[in-house]
Amino acid sequence: MDMRGKVTIQEIADMAGVSKFAVSRALSGKSGVSEQTREMILRVAGQLGYFKNQAPKRFDGELRDAEDRKWTGTIVILFPNIRYQNRESSYWGPVFDGVTARLSQKGLNVVTLTEPSGDHMFNFLKPEAIRGIITIGSISTQVLLDIGQLEIPVVMVDHSDPAYQCDTVFADNFECMRELTTKLVSKGYRSFQFVGNISDAPSFYERWLAFRSTLENCQIEHKQNPLLIGPEADEPFRLFKYWPFGELPEVFVCVNDVIANFLIEELAKRDIRVPEDCAVTGFDKTHSDSPILATVDVNKELLGMRAVDQLLWRIVNPDSASEKKLIRGDVVIRDAFGSAVREHVRTGDGRS
Repeated sequence: MDMRGKVTIQEIADMAGVSKFAVSRALSGKSGVSEQTREMILRVAGQLGYFKNQAPKRFDGELRDAEDRKWTGTIVILFPNIRYQNRESSYWGPVFDGVTARLSQKGLNVVTLTEPSGDHMFNFLKPEAIRGIITIGSISTQVLLDIGQLEIPVVMVDHSDPAYQCDTVFADNFECMRELTTKLVSKGYRSFQFVGNISDAPSFYERWLAFRSTLENCQIEHKQNPLLIGPEADEPFRLFKYWPFGELPEVFVCVNDVIANFLIEELAKRDIRVPEDCAVTGFDKTHSDSPILATVDVNKELLGMRAVDQLLWRIVNPDSASEKKLIRGDVVIRDAFGSAVREHVRTGDGRS
């Protein structure tokens, strides 16, 4: 492939393992391919840089301050109701509340879309009336490409997509999981299994990379069961139908508290006690009453608030490079009696 040239349909087809016909139909938005295949093709095209062929932005070298301005207008919140992704969620609900509270503080109106589709958005949204868009959680690639045609500033919370570049706000997944894993090693644990579908969200994949790299840096041999990080891990009860337990690890490190809690329930059905027989850790601190050994307390409202701040900054600085804002969380280790001790683990401070 000529790295200087335009990405071709054939290159996308070869990378995705599908026909040129399927790629052509997917890129043009026509029928003939399944929704799942369309999304896969669009992501591969994004990874190859297919959507970067437009002229680059021209930054004039001056940054403008978004503070001390009187804001008016409407901000659209895209919050698709996907699986556990809704306002009732102990994770997503506070993120949404943070967004709306900050927008209210700034005097901006809010329109929330929970079932966005291309046709619906183009009929409903009038670009001249919308100041910006904040997306919360997973958004389909096709919807993001539709948004791109509106030429409205966008900030995504806890999601990114190679097909659509914009500002993003995440918890600092890599550093927080690195700290959590380091703390487990410092307490003497040496046998681990990671649990959770690492392809389900960018955050999950970053947590997996941090876990794996930390064990490598500590020179701890790790043999990951691939079933535990594949699609089956979305629902542990389904996973355990096909995966007979061999030797238990000392710790199951889960992508979040939800999966950790499901895992603990399934282990109990098999008379495996937590934490007596093995430990389980999570992330996001959404299940305070669970016997999870460790988790990461992410300030979910702050994620939403800082997304608003970033959007307002982007509105007055439309041509500077896209940015990724990371919000640090706190590692929480529970002692043997179930109480929680907040651990501030700092890189290089010499403490275990």
